[in-house]
Amino acid sequence: MNIPTVRQCLAYMDDFAMYDNIRAHSLMVARVASALLSGLERSDRLVAPLPPASLVTAGALLHDIAKTRCLQQECRHAEVGEQICRDLGFPEIGEIVRDHVILSDYSIDRYRQGVFNARELVYYADKRVRHDVIVTLDSRLAYIIERYSEGDPRREQMIVANFRRCQDLEECLFGFLDYLPEELPDHIAEDFPVVGE
Repeated sequence: MNIPTVRQCLAYMDDFAMYDNIRAHSLMVARVASALLSGLERSDRLVAPLPPASLVTAGALLHDIAKTRCLQQECRHAEVGEQICRDLGFPEIGEIVRDHVILSDYSIDRYRQGVFNARELVYYADKRVRHDVIVTLDSRLAYIIERYSEGDPRREQMIVANFRRCQDLEECLFGFLDYLPEELPDHIAEDFPVVGE
């Protein structure tokens, strides 16, 4: 598995002209995903190995790698971002990027058993971060509806359905963590990610 370092991820942010606000968002998503992974590592009830921290971090840092391009060209940033990561030689990161908006392999039964991969951690972390601030899922849902539904009831319904899945994932995740969803901000490392990695 080929995983870019934090330093490489930050360089790719520059290479793909990531806006400062999207970079700040991505850094916070990486902090949240890392906190979730650290919390799961403390659990003695997981039935499967957790993903490598480097995979989770890189996936979180690069999840919006195509956002600038797609804001300018009106494309689907998750799909374009997946292709960018594949072209760079990081297909596993590409899968995380592809799934950060909507999980393609959602499995509530797997989550109830305590089986989580990098895609779920980045997907959930992204839903908890509005701009660069950790918020509740309800708050993020309201923002996403306002920003992306375009007044289309069908589109709003799809957004709500995706967030219902995320709420179910949250319930499962925090069933294995030693803190509550509202306590997540207290578990974020301020000095993460370390640039020298």
